[in-house]
Amino acid sequence: MSKYTTGEIAKLCGVTVRTVQYYDTRGILVPSELSEGGRRLYSEDDANRMKIICFLRELGFSIDAISQLLAEDDPGSVIDLLIEQQVNTLNEEIGERREKLEKLLSMQRELKSVQNFSVDSIGDIAYTMNNKKKLRKIHATMLLSAIPVTLIEWGAIALWITNGWWWMIFICAAVAIPYGILISRYYFTHVAYICPQCHTVFEPKFKEAFWAAHTPSTRKLTCPSCGHRGFCVEVAKEETKEKSE
Repeated sequence: MSKYTTGEIAKLCGVTVRTVQYYDTRGILVPSELSEGGRRLYSEDDANRMKIICFLRELGFSIDAISQLLAEDDPGSVIDLLIEQQVNTLNEEIGERREKLEKLLSMQRELKSVQNFSVDSIGDIAYTMNNKKKLRKIHATMLLSAIPVTLIEWGAIALWITNGWWWMIFICAAVAIPYGILISRYYFTHVAYICPQCHTVFEPKFKEAFWAAHTPSTRKLTCPSCGHRGFCVEVAKEETKEKSE
C-alpha cells in the first residue's frame, strides 16, 4: 500500500506543504503513521480524504464545516444543511459583488460627462449616485401628477375636433398653465445643482432655473460661489442640505 510524505501528498493534491500541515493541526487530515524519524506518512485513504477536503474548500466550505462533516458518523444528515448555508452565503456575496459592479459601471458612465476631472469629481459622482433614488421619487411624483392633466388636455382637444367646441381650448389652458407653474415650483424647490468647477451644491433662483437650457440630468446655470456658468449636475435637495453642512 502506497505511503505519501507531506510533500508528496501536497504535490498530488495541488496544495502547499504548509496547507497539509495546517490540516493536520486542525485535525481533519491526521497522518496514518509516523516514520522512525518522525516524518508524517499518509495512506491512500488519507490521499482520498485530502482530495475531498480540497474539493470542499474549492466550493467555499470553511474548515469548521469540513471538520464537522468529516466527524459525522452519518455525513448525509448534515451535508444538505451545510450546502444550503454555503449557497446562502454565496448568494449574499454575489449580491454584494453585483451591487459593486453596478456602482462601478454607473461611475464609469458618470466620468464620461466630467470635463475637468479632479479628486473632488469622485465625491460629486458618489454623491450623485447615492442621491439618485430620491431624485427618481421626485420625477415619479411629477409624472403621476401629470397624468390627469394630460387626460383633460387630450379630452378637450378631442371635443374641439369632433364637436367643434373651440372654447374647450380655453379650459385646457386654464388647467395646463396653473399646473405648469405649480409643478415647476414643486420641482425647483426639491432639487439643487452641483457646480462642476468648485463642487459647491447650490439652489438657483426659480426664474433662472426655469428658463435654463437643460438635459435629463443637468441644467446650464451660473454658480453663485465661483461664478462658473455651465451645465451643473442635478441632485435631490434634501440630501443637499446634509452635504453643504
